[in-house]
Amino acid sequence: MDKEIQEVLQIMDEILNDTAVPRNIRRLVAEAKDLVAKTDGDPVLNITQAIYRLDEASNDINMPMHTRTAIWQIVGALEAYREKIK
Repeated sequence: MDKEIQEVLQIMDEILNDTAVPRNIRRLVAEAKDLVAKTDGDPVLNITQAIYRLDEASNDINMPMHTRTAIWQIVGALEAYREKIK
């Protein structure tokens, strides 16, 4: 697994372990994490689906600001990685 993806997964784990983050947001981040870590299927498609889930999570009004910033950071890293592997 690439270093960029490992860093993204680590940030996702931090969000998942943060009890200040609402449960529905953690669920979307967990789904996105599963897609990013998935080894079968088309990695570009998996990353695109993960980005959509993270985008949905970032639009939640109950999102703590530090979590929103982390999600934006993850989305940026995933978009850059997706372009790299196309």
